[in-house]
Amino acid sequence: MKPAAPATKEQRIMAFLHERVFDPVLMSPTAPERLKQGIRQTIVRLRQRDAAGMIHFFWSAIIGTERSTRFAALMREAGFDRFEETIDDFRAQFT
Repeated sequence: MKPAAPATKEQRIMAFLHERVFDPVLMSPTAPERLKQGIRQTIVRLRQRDAAGMIHFFWSAIIGTERSTRFAALMREAGFDRFEETIDDFRAQFT
């Protein structure tokens, strides 16, 4: 039996980000611990927001704050997809 789809927009956003960005890092035996910790902190920050806040957070990460730019570079160096690689699918699903 197929698991039920997430019910709320917040759940759908988090499911998308877990599948595309977060889980590949968290489940990787080779991902740097600094990167895993950053992903965990990002998850905590996102869970504190409603759907509109999550979407704003995503676009802020794409635009590039000082913190998000450094973190995106770390993800790229480690060979993982960043928010930037999901932009088209994210836009189609959530905006």
